[in-house]
Amino acid sequence: MLSFDSDKHHAVGARARAFIFSDPRSRALVPLIERTAPSEANILVIGEIGTGKELVARYVHSLSDRAQGPFLAVNCGAFSETLIEGELFGYERGAYTGAHAARAGWFEAANGGTLFLDELGDLPLSLQVKLLRVLQEREVVRLGSRTPIPLDVRVIAATNVDLHHAVATGAFRPDLFYRLQVVTLPLLPLRERRADILPLARHFLQVYGDKIQPRRLDLSSAAEEALYHYGWPGNIRELENAIYRATLVNQDGLIQIEDLGLPTGQGIAFYPPALAADDNQDKADVVPTLAGTALEEIVRPLVARLLDGDHHAMLDRLVSAVVTETFHLCGSNQIKTAAALGITRNVVRTHLKNFGLI
Repeated sequence: MLSFDSDKHHAVGARARAFIFSDPRSRALVPLIERTAPSEANILVIGEIGTGKELVARYVHSLSDRAQGPFLAVNCGAFSETLIEGELFGYERGAYTGAHAARAGWFEAANGGTLFLDELGDLPLSLQVKLLRVLQEREVVRLGSRTPIPLDVRVIAATNVDLHHAVATGAFRPDLFYRLQVVTLPLLPLRERRADILPLARHFLQVYGDKIQPRRLDLSSAAEEALYHYGWPGNIRELENAIYRATLVNQDGLIQIEDLGLPTGQGIAFYPPALAADDNQDKADVVPTLAGTALEEIVRPLVARLLDGDHHAMLDRLVSAVVTETFHLCGSNQIKTAAALGITRNVVRTHLKNFGLI
């Protein structure tokens, strides 16, 4: 079990706060981590949002010769394009409007340790060029300066973007991609390592149960079944939120399905079990085709049925279900999700934050 102590560590942005090696497919990753951690090789951690990429990066750092040095985590998607260059590489006084004093960037601050660059796929092409040079030359030049500063930093990068596709479409530089992926650590989504779900759920149940109420909390067999079969598009982060909610609303100490607040509100998988069990199965075998049918014609009979069911907070739950499902089908890619739904990426990010998916 890898766990994240939010009181001890700090990083920009949310993250999964526990990772467990219970499922055989998770345990298979351990030897690769332990063999490569002591080296100085750059590492690329790939996986969907909420799969625990930062936790794995911290584990690599703890096993390396840099364990006594700093571990700094930066979310590349958390800064605007105009700010991120100064944040990463630092700047001198007067480098731009508002730069009233010199400031070291994240690379300098991580000297002697490890710098974790999360959401690397969101880095603009102009910054990719500068990052590549820093990795090649092992030195950084602050904005407004011409003096290079030597670096002793190991870089671990992470992304939920398919970088092979990004390289093919020109959205990511191939030379930077090959520089970073000396070692690749692929983290599977929870739906592909289901033996990790219940141990993680019990871990979060203990964490939040101890904080909220002294009485012991347990999962009912029905709740365990629902947790195991649910699709978890938000992965570990979504699982933690579900357990946290259950500890808050539960009345008698035995958590039931309705306490979990899963999008369906029922004890069934959000994604059909047949599809969840085999991601290569043709979706047409599970969901009938509706091609050529107007959206309004599809929705109209469903609305009447839903109204007859007296569903609580129906609209909010429908929005959550549509956004969550689309996000999953788009490979946790916010830009593709926005395009599929016909809304802006900012609106998508707002929904995903509200649903605990980022």
